[in-house]
Amino acid sequence: MFTIEHEFDATVITLIDEGSVALQEDVTVTAFDDCVTLEQVHPLTQEPMIITLSMAQVQDLAAALNLPEGSYRLEPAAK
Repeated sequence: MFTIEHEFDATVITLIDEGSVALQEDVTVTAFDDCVTLEQVHPLTQEPMIITLSMAQVQDLAAALNLPEGSYRLEPAAK
């Protein structure tokens, strides 16, 4: 399950782990104009862990989801 909220300066997606086996804490993905953050509360310390990705890293991640094992570099689109 997931939710999507559009705020003033960002789009917020929350991924909710459902099921009966080894559930993980919710993950919040916040997309800003210049970066994307991933946040998850650590189950033992209850402290939030935040990872910030540049837009280039987000593009690489999106491409990587559909590629086989290997090393890649995305080239800028020709104008």
